[in-house]
Amino acid sequence: MPEPKRVFITDCEGPISKNDNAFELASRYVPNGGKFFSVLSKYDDVLADVVKKPEYNAGGTLALILPFMKAHSVTNHNMEEFSAENILLIPGASKTLKSVRNIMPSYIVSTSYQQYINALCKAIDFPVCNTYSTKVNIDDYEMHPDEATRLKELAAEIAGMPVMNIPTPCNSLDDFSPDDRKYVARLDDIIWGEVSKMKIGQILKDVKPVGGHEKANAVKDIVSKENTDLSEVMYVGDSITDEEAFKLVRGSNGLAVSFNGNNYAVNSADVGIMSRTTSPIKILAVYFGYNGKQGVMEYVNNEPILQVLTEENVKEFSRASSKFRKSIRGEHIGKLG
Repeated sequence: MPEPKRVFITDCEGPISKNDNAFELASRYVPNGGKFFSVLSKYDDVLADVVKKPEYNAGGTLALILPFMKAHSVTNHNMEEFSAENILLIPGASKTLKSVRNIMPSYIVSTSYQQYINALCKAIDFPVCNTYSTKVNIDDYEMHPDEATRLKELAAEIAGMPVMNIPTPCNSLDDFSPDDRKYVARLDDIIWGEVSKMKIGQILKDVKPVGGHEKANAVKDIVSKENTDLSEVMYVGDSITDEEAFKLVRGSNGLAVSFNGNNYAVNSADVGIMSRTTSPIKILAVYFGYNGKQGVMEYVNNEPILQVLTEENVKEFSRASSKFRKSIRGEHIGKLG
């Protein structure tokens, strides 16, 4: 009986590109949009990792910003055109993916909007059919003028808030400062008490960002399509949206790799990479493709940019990786969850 085939799966923004497309779209079309996005992104981390809001997945920021984007007249064409014009690849990404595809089936599982993934696939000649991403057609939704006015006011209020600090360790909102608890409560009122009840609020129900459990579900779907096992999966990611996929793959003895990851990614991975190019991903993929997880673990020798993650070194590597991440992707994008 033949051995199950090995499969390579990677996140997009981080391991392939330097972009945070949703952050960049908000920065382009919403006044003070970078700050607006950063506040909602941290709120997203709170909902996913602290509150654990039912049926809410990490990466939900991509749904939360859409009513406000629509209020600022963003169209599907805007999203497509902006995405195509602003792709920033990690050096070597295109060649790495082509090389890995010659060894084993390869997929991209991304929280990014489908418009961005389509543009990126065209730029690097990667098959769109081997991707999973967040689907939305913002043109399908109507925007009432009164709602647009109110949403612009709320966007300005959100942009005026400080970016909350999630304490470490953190077991509940009781661990937050009194001020940050107030900001969480206010954002709850804005998003779930007001925006979700608007006509445009339907977009919050319809759009299902591919993050958290949805990424894990995508991995399961790929394994089913390829008729293989989770133990034969190499998954590369860098953020909180990859955490559930990491846990799924690692828990099944597959290989979970953090590439310039933040603390969420590093704490859930088998191997950590810090690199300005995708060369280490290519090397690990080659070893994995021919020798499986064991071959990778035997290769990695605790080099400064490449480490097997253990209880003894994970905290130190997490701090170093988070700092390095910011040097690669910029301070604003690098510190997003």
